[in-house]
Amino acid sequence: MRYAVVIEKAGKGYSGYVPDLPGCVAAGASVEAVKARLAEAIPFHLDGMGKDEAVPVPESVVGWVEI
Repeated sequence: MRYAVVIEKAGKGYSGYVPDLPGCVAAGASVEAVKARLAEAIPFHLDGMGKDEAVPVPESVVGWVEI
């Protein structure tokens, strides 16, 4: 499964979140570090949801707009 992530500049580093998984966040010194931490955080977040909750289906769309 692939989840969209949003990574933003935050002070001297970067922070990121997963729109389809509220509360699933990570921070790091570089974009690559945030991507790696989110790759670890997503399965951890899903495991933490418990067996009673359905795994959220990725629905967010990521794209670019040319201007």
